[in-house]
Amino acid sequence: MRFKLIIAFVEDTKTTKVLDAARDAGATGATVINNARGEGLNKKKTFLGLTLEVQRDVVLLVVEEHLARHILETIDDVGEFDTESGQGIAFQIDIEDVVGISHQLSKLTKVVEDEL
Repeated sequence: MRFKLIIAFVEDTKTTKVLDAARDAGATGATVINNARGEGLNKKKTFLGLTLEVQRDVVLLVVEEHLARHILETIDDVGEFDTESGQGIAFQIDIEDVVGISHQLSKLTKVVEDEL
């Protein structure tokens, strides 16, 4: 099997919904890194010299390559990344090797066979 890494920067208020949707779309697990910051096209607004920033979480998902695009599109829909600037971003990259998922391979094999 071949795998992809999906990396999503998600508003912290939407993280749980994104994780649930990714699992429903075929993801078998995720890692969440809290308290990420970023800056996009438009600078954050300030109030009395304080920057008003929405907290972000980084969601990492190792997924089977045949399921990756569907999971990525699902994350986009639930995270509402394309509704307006600054909502979040997600992308996928190829993984050359992976260890530590042998317990998930039997489930993944069945899911991928059903998809194909």
